Amino acid sequence: MARGRADGNQRKQLVTITLVLVLVGALFFLFYGKSGSSSVEYGSKSLKLIGWRGDEDADESISKTGGDYSAIPKTIPVCDGRLSELIPCLDRNLIYQTRLKLDLNLMEHYERHCPMPERRYNCLIPPPPGYKIPIKWPKSRDQVWKANIPHTHLATEKSDQNWMVVKGEKIVFPGGGTHFHYGADKYIASIANMLNFPNNNINNGGRLRSVLDVGCGVASFGGYLLSSNVIAMSLAPNDVHENQIQFALERGIPAYLGVLGTLRLPYPSRSFELAHCSRCRIDWLQRDGILLLELDRLLRPGGYFAYSSPEAYAQDEEDRRIWREMSALVGRMCWKVAAKKNQTVIWVKPLTNDCYLKREPDTQPPLCSSDDDPDAVWGVKMKACIARYSNQMHKAKGSGLAPWPARLTMPPPRLADFNHSTEMFEKDMEVWQQEVDNYWKMLGSKIKPDTIRNVMDMKANLGSFAAALKDRDVWVMNVVPENGPNTLKIIYDRGLLGTIHNWCEAFSTYPRTYDLLHAWTIFSDIIEKECSPEDLLIEMDRILRPKGFIIVHDKRSVVMSIKKFLPALHWEAVAISNVEQDSEDAVLIIQKKIWLTSESIRVSE
Repeated sequence: MARGRADGNQRKQLVTITLVLVLVGALFFLFYGKSGSSSVEYGSKSLKLIGWRGDEDADESISKTGGDYSAIPKTIPVCDGRLSELIPCLDRNLIYQTRLKLDLNLMEHYERHCPMPERRYNCLIPPPPGYKIPIKWPKSRDQVWKANIPHTHLATEKSDQNWMVVKGEKIVFPGGGTHFHYGADKYIASIANMLNFPNNNINNGGRLRSVLDVGCGVASFGGYLLSSNVIAMSLAPNDVHENQIQFALERGIPAYLGVLGTLRLPYPSRSFELAHCSRCRIDWLQRDGILLLELDRLLRPGGYFAYSSPEAYAQDEEDRRIWREMSALVGRMCWKVAAKKNQTVIWVKPLTNDCYLKREPDTQPPLCSSDDDPDAVWGVKMKACIARYSNQMHKAKGSGLAPWPARLTMPPPRLADFNHSTEMFEKDMEVWQQEVDNYWKMLGSKIKPDTIRNVMDMKANLGSFAAALKDRDVWVMNVVPENGPNTLKIIYDRGLLGTIHNWCEAFSTYPRTYDLLHAWTIFSDIIEKECSPEDLLIEMDRILRPKGFIIVHDKRSVVMSIKKFLPALHWEAVAISNVEQDSEDAVLIIQKKIWLTSESIRVSE
């Protein structure tokens, strides 16, 4: 505005503009203040429900606080539509807003950074406009609804590599990748051929079961492995190729948001028979080879690393220099070339500690110190050292695991780490088979053979819940709490997948990515940790697909408290059992409704 006295007309215009702005502001406040759903505001403080610890504790709490069960909300606000893909602990907006000092060269900005309670959005994540019930497996491997993940930039950006193609209302996945334009199936067969596996089958008679696919793209490599009874943890960050993992999970392919940055990946040592990197754009030589050493920690004795990259074949000086340095590094790590053909090299790890012990003194990288636990991963920094095998593995000259599928039900050698006997292991399988049979009876007509694909066991223990689902066409993300026994290595030894997690925080996945959540005593654990069970309910709603199911198996008082929240969450009870007063625990099966936002949701069964 110009300096000096304004004339009469200018004053009138200024007053008019001011009144209009005040009116608009008032309308904005009335609309968003009542809805509580603005994406630029954080939700209210965590909801606090009285009575989670049981009826007696509830009465005592009520008398002390003067509260009552009316604290249970009748509704929970719906988030702004712009938050339809919110991943709370991988939210780049949070990083920008809080001005975290992160080293971009080390990929720290792609690691987990969870919001403080006062910065959480305590609201329900809405589906995008036009959302449809996902296409069922196995058709979903090759096609998804475009409306569910309305991002087509990868179809254009990777058009010459056949990652994905937009066809009308669907996105189609031809099976291509950055290195395998002509299909993942042919590429997988070529790897098996290079390793001389029988019939060019990558599972090698069941001896190769678990794979880590680093920089997985839209996970077609992992998707095509499934037909060979090989299961992959497809891993990628929420980076410039955003929505890769969202596409993978929408397709029904196991996947996880993660990055090789500064922290160990959330998997125990000796988890995978094969690690794979196809043009994954990772600098493996950085920081004394710390990223390769992380792969080394995760590979089993005799495990393979399949590496498809220009360094393996290009003739320009820079690629040749990288190849020489990388070859020297893996040589000092006691890896050997198992096969090399065209653009792919496959290295193999030693079966024992013999090579490590024969190295010259002061050889780099060093062996990890004897007090380093290679299975400790939650919040643990990567280490630029070689994790040697245990005495048992060294003597066995391998992992000692049975081929798949026998390894699913055979007690693994590392069971002894928990002082578990064979009888205890077998009893655990028997108990969970009975529980799963009971769950499916309770689900009744609500569930059909193709109703469920992506399953999460939120407290997996030994993985027997997942093992009991072996005859159903599902895969299970087995989650082991970070503060309990690290049984995740048993789960991987059984040929299953999983991760470590703290349920006081949000899980590293996109919204609407699981069909079934199994919550066995997880709410009791959260209450003991003095975290918010209400926050956990909202988080479970975030990761559950519309029409998906939750099985809550917990103390009777806890189950009844959860039941009071169903209307506010747009959930409905499918079945409930063991709710008599003398029952210690109960089972509640819930289904998430598909609800409308301001734009209609089309439902396609």
